[in-house]
Amino acid sequence: MKIFLHIVKFAASFALIYTAISVFVVIFFRFIDPPVTAFINSKSDPIYGLISTSDVKQKSVSIKNVSKYAALAAIASEDQLFFEHYGFDFNQIEKAMKENERRKRIRGASTISMQVAKNLFLWSGKNIVRKGFEAYYTLLLETLCSKERIIEVYLNVAEMGKGIYGIETASRTYYNKPAIKLNPTEAATIIAILPNPAKRDPRRPTSYLINRRDNILHQMNLIGGVEILKDYIDY
Repeated sequence: MKIFLHIVKFAASFALIYTAISVFVVIFFRFIDPPVTAFINSKSDPIYGLISTSDVKQKSVSIKNVSKYAALAAIASEDQLFFEHYGFDFNQIEKAMKENERRKRIRGASTISMQVAKNLFLWSGKNIVRKGFEAYYTLLLETLCSKERIIEVYLNVAEMGKGIYGIETASRTYYNKPAIKLNPTEAATIIAILPNPAKRDPRRPTSYLINRRDNILHQMNLIGGVEILKDYIDY
């Protein structure tokens, strides 16, 4: 019985310490741009034949220095209810689960907040433990950070090419201009390379990429254009 109580006490203490540390880290990233992410680290390990850290290109910029069309394209493509949910789009999750029962290629239903949680803190994989941590960090992000900050971090750390992370680096690489100057078509083309950015290049768009870009542009208009951003993002 004493051993059991010691185990419970240890588990409770560990959970309390872990919660305190994770809350502190999320609050820290609310104000400070992350110098690196768990996802970037996982992709830059030469031992596994991946690119080395020196090959990684990433630069964080304020959302005010990112074209409105880039934020709009990301929301239109990845998470159209971003401003309405609390980290989880349960309708899309249910829809994905039903579709995945009858298709070989798994369809994801991650919101932008879930993707930020995964990119910042977690390892790759889709097991139930990692999904649990993803849900936990998603709730922390939604509770402790504004929607503006979440989309800002997303645009700064998302993989947008082989060794290319963030919209600023992608814009300068593909179009030789800062992200603030991206027009709707350019922004939609960069976002269109997701979720397989290492295999696609906006400078040499395939017919698939062009169709995906055009669909994103259409969705950008359908959800209300840049007007939907004004109540959440201080441009």
